[in-house]
Amino acid sequence: MSNFNSHASDAISPALVPQRVLANGAKIPAIGMGTFGSDHVTGSDVANAVLAAAELGYRHFDCAAVYGNEDQIGAIFNAITASGTGIRREDLWITSKLWNDKHAAHDVIPSFEKSLRDLRLDYLDLYLVHWPFPNFHPPGCDVSSRSDEAKPYIHEKFMETWGQLEILHDRGLVRHIGTSNVTIPKLKRILRDARIRPAVNEMELHPHFQQPELFNFVRANNIVPVGYCPLGSPGRPERDRTPEDTDPLTDPVILRIAAAHDVHPAAICLKWAAQRGQVPIPFSSKRTNIRANLAAVTSDPLTDAEMDAIAKIDRGCRFIKGQVFLWGTHTDWRVLWDEDGTIKA
Repeated sequence: MSNFNSHASDAISPALVPQRVLANGAKIPAIGMGTFGSDHVTGSDVANAVLAAAELGYRHFDCAAVYGNEDQIGAIFNAITASGTGIRREDLWITSKLWNDKHAAHDVIPSFEKSLRDLRLDYLDLYLVHWPFPNFHPPGCDVSSRSDEAKPYIHEKFMETWGQLEILHDRGLVRHIGTSNVTIPKLKRILRDARIRPAVNEMELHPHFQQPELFNFVRANNIVPVGYCPLGSPGRPERDRTPEDTDPLTDPVILRIAAAHDVHPAAICLKWAAQRGQVPIPFSSKRTNIRANLAAVTSDPLTDAEMDAIAKIDRGCRFIKGQVFLWGTHTDWRVLWDEDGTIKA
């Protein structure tokens, strides 16, 4: 693992990166570096990618306990903020997430504290409940994996979990708390009952899965949408692939606009995301791609006509379907997503 180079010749000034304003007035960089390496990138590779991203100008990093690499990334954060680099802890936005098998009230704070230790931090900027289902599945499992103890979303139980996040917020250990992979019916109940409202909702967002209803609901409630799989997640695990999946990077509209801007189609997906108002969190282990992703949101914006054209290619294609979180006799992943407006029991 190389030393941090705060004067990298290919760096982009963090001052050029747009910001999103949260309900309390805090600002979050409008692009982040994801740290989920899927099944084919090691923790060391991810940590080196985080180092490269910081050198190149990223200041927002999206982590999670379940990714199994927070201890390696923590060594990088320590290097980034070491004396002499010119980067302070307060210059960074660092997110982590509570995994599904730690929803029980007595598990939340210890799990958070482990992430904090692994990341070598005194506080987090944002802590999310990773999924609304307290359902465990083993690492690397296939799509047929099911836990005998899997349960549906139970609002009262979720709010007990949320209450522990509120305690962490009260203690100053996390500046903001938020949700991830929740639907409008679930968010309505959470907003009704939460003492501290979610600052963000992390959700799958890309040109072939724009989720306009949820996206608009989130923004109308002063919640910032953070979008994972912003490029369609070409490196996602095999269990998340189905024959009907489409590819936004090969969509004719994306290709046409990319040719007009003389950039890779990935850059168009990221420009669209940032200009639409969400916070994309792409991941790459290649320095050239990491830089290109950041450059996409700091230069050469799309025209209104191009934004309108992309709005028309939504195919409703969800890549992260969540089959491993199903409970009981359910076999259709759609019950996880409340598509008819009701929460399934």
